[in-house]
Amino acid sequence: MRASRLVTLLLLLQNRGRMTARELAGELEVSVRTVYRDVDALAAAGIPLYGAAGHAGGYRLVAGYRTRLTGLTADEAQAAFLAALPGAAAELGLGEALATAQLKLRAALPAELREHSGRIQERFLLDAPGWYGDAGRTPHLAAVAAAVWSRRAVVLQYRRWRAPEEIERRVEPYGLVLKAGRWYLVAGGPSGIRTYRVDQIIELHSLEEEFTVPEGFGLAAHWRRHLADFRARLHTGEALVRLTPEGARRLGVTPRGDGWTEARVPIESIDHAHGEFLRLGTDIEVVAPPELRHRIAETTRTLAARYGS
Repeated sequence: MRASRLVTLLLLLQNRGRMTARELAGELEVSVRTVYRDVDALAAAGIPLYGAAGHAGGYRLVAGYRTRLTGLTADEAQAAFLAALPGAAAELGLGEALATAQLKLRAALPAELREHSGRIQERFLLDAPGWYGDAGRTPHLAAVAAAVWSRRAVVLQYRRWRAPEEIERRVEPYGLVLKAGRWYLVAGGPSGIRTYRVDQIIELHSLEEEFTVPEGFGLAAHWRRHLADFRARLHTGEALVRLTPEGARRLGVTPRGDGWTEARVPIESIDHAHGEFLRLGTDIEVVAPPELRHRIAETTRTLAARYGS
């Protein structure tokens, strides 16, 4: 366990440069005292690192020192190849670079691990978009990615759902997210940090202005908050329903025995719930709200009359 932590600490310093003991402790999920002991152990093993006190202090490796890629386990080697996204890399213009990187990684592995990594690509494939989803064309994705990499502001002409439908906005691209086959740009602007669908960008003009990402901003943490806020705004109501065991399974509700299960489920709106619940057919009965129950009853009477003999 400690050996793995020492390797991780070394790689953190190699990849990030200077880090304080508190930052290292947070990354490794240990105490600051443990970091001190680990740093002493690495120094005793001949690793050229040093620490400095003060506001700009911390630990860093001697300039030019880099550890070689050794010590990968079979699981780590497999995970490295499983995590690669060839489709996404190609969209970003990095398909060739990814292939080259994988070749270099494979060449650096011992023979038995090369065999393991080869099996991963033979037996597993990630196809992110849903069955009925259109991933859409993203002609401006490469330009957006370039702005993200270079930290340069851009001017977007963007199509949105509410009026005015087409807007022009100067934004600072902080990062890109691939979600369910669609690319989203997280960017700062006049009204704060916003999320833009890349396939809805009509035109994009890169500017020479460089920007600095706000201190404390993290793309992954921001995206988690964005999704939580989206779900909170999405499900603004609640329905009381009765479900058969099959209906409970399809709705993701834990069934109670072999009979009907009563449950309260979040709904986005009456219209949306009407369509979603009708798909469950006879495996669901809506008890409340009355408006939703009435809408479904009307629909089923209309369907019965239309398809009756």
